[in-house]
Amino acid sequence: MRIQRTQSRLTFRRRRQSGCLSFILLFIVIGGIGAGVFAWLSRWRAPEQTISGMNTDVLMSAYNAFERGDLTGTISIARQILTQQPAQPDAVLLLTRALIYRSYGEYNRAVDRQLALEVTTEAERIDPLNTHIRAAHAFALVAMNNPSAAAEAARKVLEEEPNNALARIALALAYGSVGSFEVALRESTRALDAAAGWMRVDALRAQAISQSDLGAYEDAFKTIESAIALNPNLVLLYFEQAQYALLLGDSDAATVAYYDVLVHDDNNVKARLRLCELSSLMREREMATTYCTEVTERAPNWSDGWYRLGMEYFLQGQFEQAQTALNRCSTLQVMQDVPVDQRRFECWYIQGQAAEIQGDCPNLISLYNEFRTMTADENIQQRWTYPPEGPPICR
Repeated sequence: MRIQRTQSRLTFRRRRQSGCLSFILLFIVIGGIGAGVFAWLSRWRAPEQTISGMNTDVLMSAYNAFERGDLTGTISIARQILTQQPAQPDAVLLLTRALIYRSYGEYNRAVDRQLALEVTTEAERIDPLNTHIRAAHAFALVAMNNPSAAAEAARKVLEEEPNNALARIALALAYGSVGSFEVALRESTRALDAAAGWMRVDALRAQAISQSDLGAYEDAFKTIESAIALNPNLVLLYFEQAQYALLLGDSDAATVAYYDVLVHDDNNVKARLRLCELSSLMREREMATTYCTEVTERAPNWSDGWYRLGMEYFLQGQFEQAQTALNRCSTLQVMQDVPVDQRRFECWYIQGQAAEIQGDCPNLISLYNEFRTMTADENIQQRWTYPPEGPPICR
C-alpha cells in the first residue's frame, strides 16, 4: 500500500490597508487557525473530550505519533503528560490504546496489556467519576481476558452515556469473548454508529472480530480494510487482516498483509513467524526455513520460533537439526518457568520421535522420562506412552 501525501503552498500578499480592515483580517486568520486545530482534534479524538490545563502541543504530538503508527513514541509522550496530570482523560485513552495495540503487534509485548490495566486502574482511582477513564478501564479489562468485569464496567458507563463509543466497543468485545457473537455484533454496530474520529478504527476492528466469530469472514476482511484505510500505520490491523484472509483460504492476501507489517516495522519478529507458518502450510519448505531461522536469530529466547524451526526440519526429514531446534524449545520453556499446563509439549515428543528415527536411545529415554515426570501431576490432554519396558528400539 502506497501512501502519498502532498502539501499545498499558500501565498499571502501583503497590501497596505487603512482603518480597521487589517485588524478584521487578522482576526479572521486567527479564527481560521483555531478552526483548523479544532477540526484536527475532532478527527483524531472523541469530540466529547476536552483538553484543559496543559500544553496542547504535547498532546497533539502524541496523537500524531499514534497516527504514524509510532506506538512506543505515543506511550512515551502520554506517560509524560500523566506525570504532570495523573488522570488526564485524553492521555489515559491514548496510553491505554497504544499499549493494547502494541501488545498484539509483536511477540514479546503481552505485558503491555497488564500495564494498560494498571494505568486505567490508577486513573479511575484518582478520578472515579470520569466516564472516559472508566470506558478505557473496561477496554483494558477485556484485553486482559476479564470479560465479566469489563461488561459490568462498560454497562455502568453506558447507563450514564449511551453514546460512549469506547464503552460500547468494550461491551461488544466482552460479549464476543464469552461466545455471545450475535450480541457482540449488535453492540459493535452500535459502537460504530456512535464513534467519531479515531474511535472508528476501534469500532471497525470490534465489528470485524464479531463478524469473524459468526463465520462472516468476507465481511470481516472488508471491515478491517475500512479500519486500515482510516489508519494504515497500525500493524495489528494487518495481522488481523491476514487472519481473516486465511479463514477465507486466500493465502496470497495473507502474505501481502504480513509483508505490510514488515513495511511498517521491518524488525517485526511475529510477522516473520507467521510467514514461516504460512510458507510451511503452502509447502514452500526453503522459504519457511529461511523465515523461521530469521525468527530464532532475532529472538533467540522465544521458544515458539525454535518450535516452528524444529517442526520444519522434521517435516523435511532433517531429524538431527530438528532435535537441536526442539531441544532449544523445550529447554527455554523450563528455564523460563512456563507453567506446565501452558507448555508446548510437541517440543518434547516430536524431539523424541526424531531421536527414535535416528536410533538415539539415550536422548529418547531422557526425553520420555522428563515428559512423564513433568506431566505426572498435571491434568493435560497430551499423552506420550510407551510400554512399561520403555521404547521398543531401546530394549
